[in-house]
Amino acid sequence: MMSTSQTSKKAAPETEKKITAKWGKTLTKAGFTALPNIIFERQQALQLDSLDLNILLHLAGYWWDSENLPRPSKDTLAKAIGVHPRTIQRRIAELEKWGYIKRIQRKATCGDNLPNEYDLSGLIEAANPFAEEKLKEIERRRTENEARITRKKPLTLIKGSKE
Repeated sequence: MMSTSQTSKKAAPETEKKITAKWGKTLTKAGFTALPNIIFERQQALQLDSLDLNILLHLAGYWWDSENLPRPSKDTLAKAIGVHPRTIQRRIAELEKWGYIKRIQRKATCGDNLPNEYDLSGLIEAANPFAEEKLKEIERRRTENEARITRKKPLTLIKGSKE
């Protein structure tokens, strides 16, 4: 996953061009977030409600580099989404219970709490089988299409069948 608050130097130029072609230069330059489609396509199978998905989308927006986990505060997430910070806390606890998120507590040198870091590797692991299933389906369709294109004889209709 990659996110950027400015146009990313790490995004492949062709990817960034495609994103800019779809969303426009101004929106893209203001920042974009990558989230694998399978996470929202299989939202029900993953038992994610719309608030969960919104939280994950915001966390992905703060995940700029794979080695630097996202760490927005619950207040920041709550203000962006328009809910109470306690709601964010409850939903993150539920996502953690399911194994999708791991909260990593951080402390300042003076002992004060800093915003948690959020490890999304559990969600990635849970979504992978759905992605593999989708890739197999894409390959099956490609193979069928290729066979149809290269078939030597047209299919014959059975007498009495409707066209």
